[in-house]
Amino acid sequence: MSWSFPREEIHTRIESDLFVFPNTTEYRASPSTGRQPSVIRKDRKREVDMKNIMVDGVKNETVGRIPQQINGQQFVIQNCENCNIYVFDHINTVTVDDCINCNIFLGPIKTSIFIRDCKQCRFVLACQQFRTRDCQKIDVFLCCGTQPIIEASSGMKFGCYQYYYPELEDQFKQAGLSVFNNTWSNIHDFSQDPTEAHFSLLPEDAKVEDYVPDPTSELFKNVHIDHMTSKSVVPLTHGTRRKISDQSCLIVFFHDDYSQSKVWQFIKNMGEEHPELILIQTKEVMMQPPDASRVFRTDTYASAVSQGPVIGLEYNGDNSVQCCQEVLSRTGPAQNTFISQSRDVSASQIENFYNFADMQMAV
Repeated sequence: MSWSFPREEIHTRIESDLFVFPNTTEYRASPSTGRQPSVIRKDRKREVDMKNIMVDGVKNETVGRIPQQINGQQFVIQNCENCNIYVFDHINTVTVDDCINCNIFLGPIKTSIFIRDCKQCRFVLACQQFRTRDCQKIDVFLCCGTQPIIEASSGMKFGCYQYYYPELEDQFKQAGLSVFNNTWSNIHDFSQDPTEAHFSLLPEDAKVEDYVPDPTSELFKNVHIDHMTSKSVVPLTHGTRRKISDQSCLIVFFHDDYSQSKVWQFIKNMGEEHPELILIQTKEVMMQPPDASRVFRTDTYASAVSQGPVIGLEYNGDNSVQCCQEVLSRTGPAQNTFISQSRDVSASQIENFYNFADMQMAV
């Protein structure tokens, strides 16, 4: 099965070797052709510095951008080999083409990343849409708001995004990405082959820094990276791996001024008090009162869901319902939360909530 990408989705170099400038609908020849295009913009207040939004033809070097150098513009990486490339800033869209044996870190991407004709590369990235075509042996630590898509690609391996530096949380917000919407392991393969698996998941104990080492060059001396799981701006989730138990628990935090901090405190407390339980998945989504009635089988939460987005967590493991209830009771007041009351109903509650969330994300 084949699929195509409209030019407005790609935003950067496309098959006819054109390049689109941010905030315009006008295209000029890509710098990779050797011609220096004139910058023609409808908005002339800021000229686009082509060198700032592109890494092209670099070999055996460490290069990149520090916070506030990109500021939500698009970014292009192409024709690079044996490189370490770091972009510590939020970005609009990204294309990566024809790269070999590169380590690449990318800050939060507001829309999409499209990786084409690359091999033996390692990535750490967060985005709304993830797509590859004609790639081989790519390792990705991923946070993705929608289902990742691969086509005509093989040897793809995926792990859950884990990263921290002081500016990263704000960069996620500037890119409009929720750290709780991460479908990193739910891969869709457009080129399915019954005789060959084109993708797999990285080992559970895989460490980001073993795949994409921290930069050591002077340029990045003020970027303070921390790889502690408890510091990561994206929670570590188990994803689609086999669950360790047939018992799970659903916890939903309804929106208020402190809901996000309560979620993080709960995750922290669970990790400290019950490391044997695993966080399967998280989701942040808007709900309306009729949605709450269908998902929770009661009208009790109709008012609560009207306050803003809700955040749901699924924990798995023996006695998970009892353990989660105990930790939640010590985390803070029980109001503005929902939690499964028994293992007999938790499975259907989890299915109802995440089916609803998936449908909302697909709209």
